[in-house]
Amino acid sequence: MIIWFSRAMPKISPFKFLQEVRAEAQKVTWPTRKETTITTIMVFVMVFIASIFFLVADQIMRFGVGFLLGLSS
Repeated sequence: MIIWFSRAMPKISPFKFLQEVRAEAQKVTWPTRKETTITTIMVFVMVFIASIFFLVADQIMRFGVGFLLGLSS
């Protein structure tokens, strides 16, 4: 069995924890609306391309297996 923590973690108050979370969130460089829009469009285009690729690959394999097993009519 692997022991992840060799000693107990220090106790921290919820208020202090939230302060630290807020401070870390302010350090993040958030994307602009334009960057988010472009990235979203890119994702949709890639999903479309992948779906077409897998449709074609599936049809080729279906045809090949059907031909090998003599199932094509």
